[in-house]
Amino acid sequence: MAYITLRDVQLAFGGPALLDGAHFTLERGERVCLIGRNGEGKSTLLKLIEGTLQPDKGEVLVQNSLTVSMLTQDVPMDSGRVADIVADGAGEVAQILRKYNEASDACVLGDMQACERMGDLQHQMDQLDGWSLETKVNTILAKMGLDPEADLADLSGGRKRRVLLARALLMQPDILLLDEPTNHLDVESIEWLEKFLLEQNNLTLLFISHDRSFVDRLATRIVELDRGTLRSYEGNYTRYLELKAQQMEAEEKQNALFDKKLAEEEAWIRQGVKARRTRNEGRVRALKALRDESKARRSQQGKVNMGVQTAQRSGKLVFEIDNISVSYDDTPLIKNFSTVVMRGDRIGLVGDNGVGKTTLIKAILGDLPHTGEVKIGTQLEIAYFDQLRNQLDLENTVANNVSEGSDFVDVNGQRRHILSYLQDFLFLPERARTPVKALSGGERNRVLLAKLLLKPSNLIVMDEPTNDLDMVTLELLEDMLGEYKGTLLLISHDRAFMDNVVTSTWVFDGKGGIEEYIGGYQDYLAQRPSTTPTAVKKESPKAEKTNTTPKTKLSYKDQRELEQLPQEIEKLEKEQTELTDKLADGSWFVKDAGAATLASQRLAEIEEQLLEKIERWDTLDNK
Repeated sequence: MAYITLRDVQLAFGGPALLDGAHFTLERGERVCLIGRNGEGKSTLLKLIEGTLQPDKGEVLVQNSLTVSMLTQDVPMDSGRVADIVADGAGEVAQILRKYNEASDACVLGDMQACERMGDLQHQMDQLDGWSLETKVNTILAKMGLDPEADLADLSGGRKRRVLLARALLMQPDILLLDEPTNHLDVESIEWLEKFLLEQNNLTLLFISHDRSFVDRLATRIVELDRGTLRSYEGNYTRYLELKAQQMEAEEKQNALFDKKLAEEEAWIRQGVKARRTRNEGRVRALKALRDESKARRSQQGKVNMGVQTAQRSGKLVFEIDNISVSYDDTPLIKNFSTVVMRGDRIGLVGDNGVGKTTLIKAILGDLPHTGEVKIGTQLEIAYFDQLRNQLDLENTVANNVSEGSDFVDVNGQRRHILSYLQDFLFLPERARTPVKALSGGERNRVLLAKLLLKPSNLIVMDEPTNDLDMVTLELLEDMLGEYKGTLLLISHDRAFMDNVVTSTWVFDGKGGIEEYIGGYQDYLAQRPSTTPTAVKKESPKAEKTNTTPKTKLSYKDQRELEQLPQEIEKLEKEQTELTDKLADGSWFVKDAGAATLASQRLAEIEEQLLEKIERWDTLDNK
């Protein structure tokens, strides 16, 4: 018998049904990831299984005597001793043990009624085997590297999640429900969680996550909640993408055939008098059934239509950073960091929570005091995505937040009504008039993206843009950033997102040091000294050289070439800009087609030459 079974479950809260005749089973030992768009009802489904919600119709069956524990999405801000919070996971036993300890303390002080209560409480503890609770708490805390005497309020978000996980696992549940367990965790904590869960023998998991790397490593099956229906796909997320593409293709063909049939029957019913005389009543009834089916058919939720507005190109140099240092309460966060950021660089910042990633960004942009020097390039137009969403007025509507009170916005030179623009980000008119405080985390992120992408930019700064976004929106954001012609500074703990977007990575060691690596997160893992002693790092001209590999002295010829390459690259870029501008409106092809064709061919040659010279510059500079 399956551990969990859902039969024909129906649940709605006034709008379209979140669960519409849903069926689902969870077998022992499975690790099932539940995915779906924001607002589809994934967290609601976990609450149904946990028992805190009841369906409108249908059955939610959990096998007798099985224990279910749930790790919620929200991290508590409460204070309290870690050991006590974890012990609360034992439910009744923890309450009786606490009462026993309170009575014991009162009895020592001479409270005879408390002494009498101790006898009854001791009997209850004997029956429930409660005396082993303290040992169990200490054992699991040691396993998770947590201090039992620490105060929850003093812990980082990652450590708080460990405390909650310890509480959920204390009584060795048969089924563990996890709602976005990686949200706001740094990469180290995510990798620890992956390893920990994989080591738990016989633990059955049902979890929600948008972290594709986490899902790929952990899941044995994917279940998608789509338009009220649960669909199962064997394998991990990569396999799901393959199967989903096949299913969507088949669904589109089936819908096209249905729509064609409906159109033919509608045309038939509207034929003239002669046709009506011979009308088949059975065919009329069939048409009515087709119409009902068409009305009942729920279309798949649309995709976010993202497009970035690019400002004029910045100068080739974006930032030249020389020995920048930042301290907080006399504690150094950044120590003597030097690098150069060039136009078109896409840089990811990686490190534990609290090591100074956001601090460094703010210092570079001039929003925080620092020592050292930051030379800022010319013609920079910056768009900033803030992880705390401080740019949003929670009391104001979605529309007013994005348009700043105007009915119209400018999108790549075209005037659009704000309600039309917001539909590109999946906000229907009634939702666009909703105060931001009523939105989910994923919806708030979409509001911030809509606001950010209205601003023409050649430098985008993004601080944790992926939190709460569903996987489809994440992939669209990746595509948009991949096509962006400007410069990108990105803070993210989403490893797959980093790998797909960035060209180099700044890694924070937590002691003020920052190392720079070519490529994304997986490239950093392959290059880091602990894995590969001869790590290949991207160094800037002013960066502190920490490589153990000795530098070779350049020959006179190479030294001259290195000195001349910047001027040669600048000359080519100038010619490239001039030709691009002349060819932009197409009039040159009308006036002199031959010359315009030659210019177009020359542009292709310049691109090749630029690539060769930049690669040669990097080679010589790294020597």
